[in-house]
Amino acid sequence: MSFSAMDAAAQSATDPLTDEIQRAIHVPFYGPLEFGKKSQQLSVAFDTCSADLWIPVGCGDCGTPQYNAAASSTYRTTGNVFNVNYEGFSYAEGTLAYDTIGMGGLKVNSQYFGAVTDMSSNFDSDRISGCLGLGFSSIATSGKPTFFENLIMQEKIEAPFFSVHLTRGKASGSKITLGGYDMSKAVGPLTWVSVISKTYWTVHFDGAVVEGNYVSGNVDAVIDTGSSFIYVSQTLANLIYANILGAGPAANYSSGFFSFPCDSNPTISFSLGGHDFGISIQDFKLGQDGYGSTNCIGGIIGLDDAFMEGIVIIGHAFMRSWYSVFDYSHGARVGFAPSINNAQ
Repeated sequence: MSFSAMDAAAQSATDPLTDEIQRAIHVPFYGPLEFGKKSQQLSVAFDTCSADLWIPVGCGDCGTPQYNAAASSTYRTTGNVFNVNYEGFSYAEGTLAYDTIGMGGLKVNSQYFGAVTDMSSNFDSDRISGCLGLGFSSIATSGKPTFFENLIMQEKIEAPFFSVHLTRGKASGSKITLGGYDMSKAVGPLTWVSVISKTYWTVHFDGAVVEGNYVSGNVDAVIDTGSSFIYVSQTLANLIYANILGAGPAANYSSGFFSFPCDSNPTISFSLGGHDFGISIQDFKLGQDGYGSTNCIGGIIGLDDAFMEGIVIIGHAFMRSWYSVFDYSHGARVGFAPSINNAQ
């Protein structure tokens, strides 16, 4: 199905996203969100792999820009504890509150969020204040509907989907559109893949084709705007890189990273829900494995088998090649169209 065959939403909003590039590693894409009666603007990470909205409020040790809740006459605190933990790697905690939250002219009244008074040091940023979870509310620690779900329920948007375009090698130019899509960011037809679990945006990962050789997967795949790479089990990573001539463990990166000759351009595609999606070599090849190295880092990273049992996490290294649409209708599905990046 092509984009031209779909009706664009009459009510939608687009937010510019910023990407900070640090070596071969990208921090989360982030963009502005408006808080409270006076629409105080703060930057948040947009994350399809979580479902809570949180922002620092009166956080004494937080170095990030904070929400001035006292300046909003619509701010209310519930007094209930808010605590979100990201797989043991980071956390944010405080109290559950609600206020008017907006983006690009779209506003949700009484949106619940975490008014955070303590968070792990890796969240301490002078640019990113908090996080906007775009997964399904079934996984929200607050137990409340997400910002996007409220936009749907309050009938603020006509189309129940949001779309994401990620640029390649640029800090600016990426965007998220709520209730619509940007046809100028796609150069081909849209292919829908059914969501198999309304928790994360989870689809079935059939397997990968690497240099013409099939590597079986048969696991769940989470489409994650908050992850830089493609994360798989160490066993699956070993099988994938075994089909790339000259590939092996990276010399100058931590365990799980692999490198391969920079002068080679291996072909890799994923089969998701019975459909094949190629990964551009420009997105798979992340950069040199150290200064002067003739090997380059690959965008597929292996993690502990037990930690990654039954799942892969598909992040920016895939999404830069594919304009992505996250749709709540038709039982929930994710659509992928070839990104404009592939024509540049």
